[in-house]
Order: sequence, then structure tokens, then C-alpha cells
Amino acid sequence: MLMLRQRKKKTEVYALGRHISISADKARRIIDQIRGRSYEETLMILELMPYRACYPIFKLVYSAAANAASNMGSNEANLVITKAEVNEGTIAKKFKPKARGRSYAIKRTTCHITIVVKDISLDEYEEIYAFKNTRWKKTTMIFPDVYSSGVVWDKK
Repeated sequence: MLMLRQRKKKTEVYALGRHISISADKARRIIDQIRGRSYEETLMILELMPYRACYPIFKLVYSAAANAASNMGSNEANLVITKAEVNEGTIAKKFKPKARGRSYAIKRTTCHITIVVKDISLDEYEEIYAFKNTRWKKTTMIFPDVYSSGVVWDKK
């Protein structure tokens, strides 16, 4: 027996930037501003913000849109940033010599940024044909309800 099932089409594409030499907290300050916005609005925000972390995030958003255009053939006007997250990366440690034989540790923090872009025009369902397994039968058991037996008790 053939069964027809529906599954949501894949409409999300992502871009991942790893080992970007920015503090994760500084990148999160910008990522929180662009999460949930459209692609064109995000580009305007990133161009006008005065932070150094905007340029790598701008490149990642642009790359995610290029991935969506390449993989799904979607238009840039239909793209929305659904998920944007920043994770901490590796820390490069250097030692700078100081006076009287001491040393001073310099830590260069990195982060990993993930931008997920969704095409809202492709929010459709695709049909999947699957064979139904006849050995398993879905049965529902009906138990009599104790509380609604039909008898009404009145106290007088």
C-alpha cells in the first residue's frame, strides 16, 4: 500500500565564519541587532554601524545570500536572517617581556559566527511517497470514563 506524506522543503542556507579575530562579546553586540531582519535591511545596518566587527559579519551575510542564490535560486528580496549565533573560538596567547624579568600575557580571542538565511517565498511542502508497513496497525483503545458514567448524584 502506498502512502502520501508531506515534508517541508529545505529553505534555509547558512554561512559559517571560523576563527575571526574578534571578541565573541563584541560580535554578539552586532549579531543581536540583525537577527530576524530582512537581508537588505541587514546590509544597511551593517554599513552604518561604527564597529570593527561589522565588516566580517557583513561578509558572512553576503556569503549566505550568495549561497542561497546558488543552491536554491532564491531572490535577495525574499531572504530573512532566521538564526545568527556567535561562539567562542580558540585563544592565541603571546608573552610580552616587561621590566625586571617579568612577562605580560597577551590574549587574542577569536570567534565562530554562523548566519542562517531563510527564503520566505519557498515556504512550501513537498510530497513524499512511502510504502506503508502493513505489519504495524495503529489501534486506539477507549477506556470507559469513571467520572462521567451518566449517573447524576444529587444531595438533598
